[in-house]
Amino acid sequence: MSTLQPTVNAAADVPAATAPAAPAVSAKTWIAVIGATLGAFMAVLNIQIVNASLADIQGAIGAGIDDGGWISTSYLIAEIVVIPLSGWLAQVFSIRIYLLTNAILFLLLSAACALAQDLPQMIVLRAVQGFSGGVLIPMAFTLIITLLPRAKQPVGLALFALSATFAPAIGPTIGGYLTENFGWQYIFYVNLVPGAIMVGMLWYALDPKPMKLTLLRDGDWAGIITMAIGLSALQTVLEEGNKDDWLGSPFIVKLSVIAAVALTAFLIIELTVKKPLLNLRLLVRRNFGFGMLANFLLGIALYGSVFILPQYLARIQGYNAEQIGMVLAWTGLPQLLLIPLVPRLMQKFDARIIIGVGFVLFAASNFMNITMTNDYAADQLLWPNVVRAIGQALVMAPLSAVATAGIEAENAGSASGLFNMMRNLGGAVGIALLQTALTKREQYHSNVLTQSVSLFEQATRTRLEQLTRYFMNHGILDRADASHRAYVAIGHVVQKQAYIFAFSDTFYLLGMALIVALAAVLFLKKAGPTSAGGAH
Repeated sequence: MSTLQPTVNAAADVPAATAPAAPAVSAKTWIAVIGATLGAFMAVLNIQIVNASLADIQGAIGAGIDDGGWISTSYLIAEIVVIPLSGWLAQVFSIRIYLLTNAILFLLLSAACALAQDLPQMIVLRAVQGFSGGVLIPMAFTLIITLLPRAKQPVGLALFALSATFAPAIGPTIGGYLTENFGWQYIFYVNLVPGAIMVGMLWYALDPKPMKLTLLRDGDWAGIITMAIGLSALQTVLEEGNKDDWLGSPFIVKLSVIAAVALTAFLIIELTVKKPLLNLRLLVRRNFGFGMLANFLLGIALYGSVFILPQYLARIQGYNAEQIGMVLAWTGLPQLLLIPLVPRLMQKFDARIIIGVGFVLFAASNFMNITMTNDYAADQLLWPNVVRAIGQALVMAPLSAVATAGIEAENAGSASGLFNMMRNLGGAVGIALLQTALTKREQYHSNVLTQSVSLFEQATRTRLEQLTRYFMNHGILDRADASHRAYVAIGHVVQKQAYIFAFSDTFYLLGMALIVALAAVLFLKKAGPTSAGGAH
């Protein structure tokens, strides 16, 4: 941010080798960073906490299963569009005004969502909430890499990691508990108290700066419009594609073309205009480029695992929202203990080693789930979830530190927008791929299993006879009806087993994505010493 550039550059002018100690950070600065990261935490939490209670919300406002999906989609579309816009808008309106306005709007819209009476109201309110909440994520990241000296950035990034990895993991736990015990409205009301604290901290800690409304006249409006259209279309394709049979749907085909054309135009515009919305040339910097790739793949695995585990527990094990939340708590709670220790690890070890260990553990946690059976439930998921928690805790802060090392203050907004957008986009791509993989692999395994369950097999005929007798002994007098029910029962067993195999396959895919992320980490250069002051 230009308003912060003198401070940052002054720190950057001190050579790393001669800097005697990291400059002191005032309490006011820490209050600003903590307040902003609390906002980012709530914005990310609001994705998963709502998804955990979507069925209850749909029933309450009379929305169908298909249309009800837009309650989440509208939020995600608005969020992913505003994230890359936030760096520029913060310069226009000043960080204080921009951040406080959106923080207050986020709280008001949270309360309004709890009072929504029908689906159209909820979709509009969620979209505007996503637009205001999306601001909180990159602005927290930007404040960390501009306000804090380099030596203190690992602490700030560890706080940010609580929003990036802990919030998605703990969201279903909080959402399930509130919905089952108090009602779905409380998943929105839960934002109000911490939100009021956040607003108070930001109000106190952020210094007033003059607005620069003249920047609106010189804004990269062509880039803004093409990016907004392209990302909105792409996010909709990813969210709705599997349900609408992808390219079998004219709607998805049209949106795919719009996304491709608009995003291509956006890339051309950003690389040719004098004052681009986002400095895409940052991507050719080795650490930022490979860090972005690793972050994108982290998003696939992070949001993908939080998507697939509740699906498995609900569909195969019949768990309710609160039970699912209790299982996923073991992916979240260990992070609360581990993430604060990561800055100390970064002082003692090369950050790339910590990132690598984190990705290895995260990948291993997924590979631990590739041999699931009918009895694979909470007890069997405990250790994979704990290993996943350790891996996630180790990855986020050091990856952010290495990727953004050397980013100048004037590029902080672009770096923050791109880095956070890419993780969210990875999540959208990951969920879309997993939905499709789950459908296709279930069909594949069903076909394989059906061939084995043949009437030519004695075991099949014996099982059918046993089930027929069971139904006749339990009130079904007609043998033909009992026999039909036996066939249906075996069909359900086959389908359930096919789904278990398919879920195992999705965990394998998540593990492989993390192996590719690990390969990207191998190309990172060692960042400068953390004793140097400033985000230079």
